[in-house]
Amino acid sequence: MDYYGSMFPRLRLLPLLLTAALSVHAQQPGSAPVTPPASSVLDGELFYQLLVGEFSTQRGEAGVGYSLILDAARKTNDARLYQRSIDIALQSRAGDSALQAAQAWKQAQPGSRDANRYVLQILIGLNRLTETVEPLRREVAFAEAKDRALTIITLPRYFARSSDKKLAAEMLEQALAEHLKNGMGAAAWSAIGRMRLESGNEAGALEAARRGQVQDPRAEGPVLLALALMSPQQAGAEAIVRKYMEGRPLVEVRLAYGRALLDAQRYAEAGSQVQIVTTEKPDYAEAWLIRGTLELQDNRLDLAERSLNQFLDLMQSRRGASGVEEPSRALAQAYLSLAHIAEQRKDYKLAESWLGKISSPEDMVRTQSRRAGILARQGRIDEARELIRNLPERTPADARVKLSSEIQLLRDNKLYSQAYELLAQATQRDPKDYDLLYDQATLAEKLGRPEEMERLLRRIIAEKPEYHHAYNALGYSFADRNVRLVEARQLILKALEFAPDDPFISDSLGWVEFREGNKAEALRVLQKAYRARPDAEIAAHLGEVLWSMGQREQALSVWREGLQLNAANETLVETLKRLRVKP
Repeated sequence: MDYYGSMFPRLRLLPLLLTAALSVHAQQPGSAPVTPPASSVLDGELFYQLLVGEFSTQRGEAGVGYSLILDAARKTNDARLYQRSIDIALQSRAGDSALQAAQAWKQAQPGSRDANRYVLQILIGLNRLTETVEPLRREVAFAEAKDRALTIITLPRYFARSSDKKLAAEMLEQALAEHLKNGMGAAAWSAIGRMRLESGNEAGALEAARRGQVQDPRAEGPVLLALALMSPQQAGAEAIVRKYMEGRPLVEVRLAYGRALLDAQRYAEAGSQVQIVTTEKPDYAEAWLIRGTLELQDNRLDLAERSLNQFLDLMQSRRGASGVEEPSRALAQAYLSLAHIAEQRKDYKLAESWLGKISSPEDMVRTQSRRAGILARQGRIDEARELIRNLPERTPADARVKLSSEIQLLRDNKLYSQAYELLAQATQRDPKDYDLLYDQATLAEKLGRPEEMERLLRRIIAEKPEYHHAYNALGYSFADRNVRLVEARQLILKALEFAPDDPFISDSLGWVEFREGNKAEALRVLQKAYRARPDAEIAAHLGEVLWSMGQREQALSVWREGLQLNAANETLVETLKRLRVKP
């Protein structure tokens, strides 16, 4: 077993050991340190002991080397010799011996924070968690007052490799008991909440976040914990975040909230948070990248281009000021997005220019996939597919990106049968990949196979009940075909339980209301969905409801907006054709 291997400093070279021994005067463990006279030197016996200890270790006699070095550490009371004895024990997988040396060091030098940390880490490595309470308390006590909150918040990191996170959470709570109601209460509850979250106790983590915020409403720890908990199943987490946002939140926390909203597919709200960041702190580069990505997703190409270029300008200024190369992944994301914008405008030369700026190997698959999309737009489908298939697969993630890119390529070019077959092969290899199953189901509908679509979606619902997209897709399919509307409503309402703010699920509900003749309610639901997420498909449905209610000018206005967002949207194009409308 590797008892935290690289976490402990290693002093391999004998000269360093000899220097350490020469720097102190031999003294009894626990005696007060004394300053040796300038002429003091290492006596011959101790010198010989260190030599034998090191040579024994190098010959593979770690037990002998460990004993000799530890004995020398006790005689000299030198921290580096204690460290070396611990290192020898750890390298020979002798965890109990390492703990013995660390405890001897701690006893000899009770004021040593390093000694206490070694004891704590080795106890965790040996899975003796019930013995960690006292070292945890001492770690907090050693910290200076100004650093104490940060020390408390970072305590869960010590248990990163612990196999019993539940017991670790209990021990941490015991260790921090005295801080739960004093000035460190917010930090203590945040640390406890993190450990509870690590142990799978989300309800307990949420309660810790609440208590931490009560202790200090302006503390960042509880709100960051709440952000990690944000989900439909933990609705109370966002209330903690919003309460914090009522004051003057750190821009980093606001941006983290924006990312959480983005992950929840609440794009309009995410955009609002990011826009506040770019307004309050216009030199915050990362916010411009997220803002540009969101604007691109909404097909607002001019705004997205402006935001992404602002991000690049800020990154260039930062590099010029510091001389430090910026992270290539963020730059690659911006270049890929700008290439996509150029591709949408059919400026393939500019798109290739942006792609040529990407040098990170991690983004090679995404970069080449974008090049494949450019080839496909020029009618060179076979070349595009070949380009994707010839990409190397350094990681499983690369293989997944390649598959998704080829499927999207085929879908964009309406080669639905080929995309379906590719997905069928993939789901046969990995039948538990529900994202691929979902894509296969939607393609079955494109191919006019509603029974096959329903079979696949029912399978997802049965095997992964929390996969809300499946409920929505099946419910919308029924509503769109104007069949089984009662069941359609039930399915869509179930999807909304998991994602109550998803504008696309709200769009499905509005369409059910329209099919059932509830035009006023359909209008209300669809208008709210369209405000939250201006999208061509939602525009198609909202426009049709307005058209049916005699509000023709409003309908035409919404449809025109939809065409600006995505003139190729199939639902919008079909709606206008069916109603014989030319907006």
